[in-house]
Amino acid sequence: MKKRFALLAVPMLLSMLAGCGGSNNNTPDSAATSAAGSQPATATAASSSDPVTLRIAWWGGDTRHSYTQQVIDMYEAQNPNVKIEPEYASFDDYWKKLAPQAAANRLPDIVQMDVSYINQYGSNGQLEDMTPYLNKTVQVGDVNENVLGTGKIDGKQYGIPLGVNVLGFHYDPALLKKAGVDSVPENWTWDQYKEIAMKAKAAGLYMDSSMAADIFFNYYLRTKGLSLYNTDGSALGYDDDALFSDFFGMLSDLIAKGAVPSQDKLSQNKGVIEEADVVKGTGIGIWQWSNQYVALQIAVNRPMELAQMPGPDMEKGLYMQPSMYWSVTANSKNKEEAAKFIDFWTNNVEANKLIKGERGVPISSKIKESLATELTEPGQQVFKFVADMEPKTSPMSPPVGSPEVVALLTDLAEQMNFGQITPDAAAVQFRKEASEILANR
Repeated sequence: MKKRFALLAVPMLLSMLAGCGGSNNNTPDSAATSAAGSQPATATAASSSDPVTLRIAWWGGDTRHSYTQQVIDMYEAQNPNVKIEPEYASFDDYWKKLAPQAAANRLPDIVQMDVSYINQYGSNGQLEDMTPYLNKTVQVGDVNENVLGTGKIDGKQYGIPLGVNVLGFHYDPALLKKAGVDSVPENWTWDQYKEIAMKAKAAGLYMDSSMAADIFFNYYLRTKGLSLYNTDGSALGYDDDALFSDFFGMLSDLIAKGAVPSQDKLSQNKGVIEEADVVKGTGIGIWQWSNQYVALQIAVNRPMELAQMPGPDMEKGLYMQPSMYWSVTANSKNKEEAAKFIDFWTNNVEANKLIKGERGVPISSKIKESLATELTEPGQQVFKFVADMEPKTSPMSPPVGSPEVVALLTDLAEQMNFGQITPDAAAVQFRKEASEILANR
């Protein structure tokens, strides 16, 4: 998907994330919608035969639009009283459109939510608490609790994950061997990563295209038992700025040594996958989410492999990242019917044969099993990789992402990569400005 390909390089981060990107300066009017959000789950339920019109909104590219419409058509055929009106856009345009709709209390009945925005919309009273619908209208009995819990804020289920992803290194094994390395060590460390990167440099290759600042720094902090944000998102989740200097010092040092492309070169890549060094055969691999692997494999058109994140304590850092969520909005007049569609999306086998895990590996274990024979070889690699990593993940920190903090961190990372600021100075500046942003949220 467009925004998560931005994981490939720091400068592309703002167009995605995770994975994901895009800033939103249009703060929705919580006061306008809080009243609607207080309605009980059954208050707006219609009988199954009453005509119902649902509006549903999502972001994505043409492939996603196409199969999502096919799933909608399938649902309407099985539920002739329901008419679904789709609204879709690119990631950046999606949020620009959603903010005024929220302010006017006219959000679609179902909206696709990103990790970086669900806290904002949920806390502002614009999303329905789905808890009363769980295992009644929306069956989640075979969903991992850690995965389902990523859609909770203050104990309220504001989103049902559409799929899950795991961070990893997606690489060309033939180019790795060209650098004199037979395979990525099973439990590799950051020191081994740096050693391999220098071998890549010696072989005339780039190791990767750097790492998206917030996502991978947060992973690094989690391996230390910390996180980028504290539990309620009101402050940073770490006190020792040496951790900032260590992580970003490593990234900028690899750029300075030529093992990773210069920031100038990274900045020229606007998220077009065909322009990635690994696709062109000049780079060994890319750090990204698992659901991006299939598209990368198609673009590379050579055998590829997936490797886990470096450690130590990879298990503490790794988490199952929801690719995105379906959320029912507080202003919806048809919440029960909206929840039925989300259940169809989550648990219908035929629908998921159309989806094919494009929004991440399905959260239902039964659906994952049912798709085993439907997947391409790269798709099978992704499902296996996620299954292998799932037992090693720890619960994810509350999704308290702040676009302003991400923008600040990305900007500082670019300055460090350009050599315009030292990691130590950037650590101090980040703490000061991020603390001000978070304190004023």
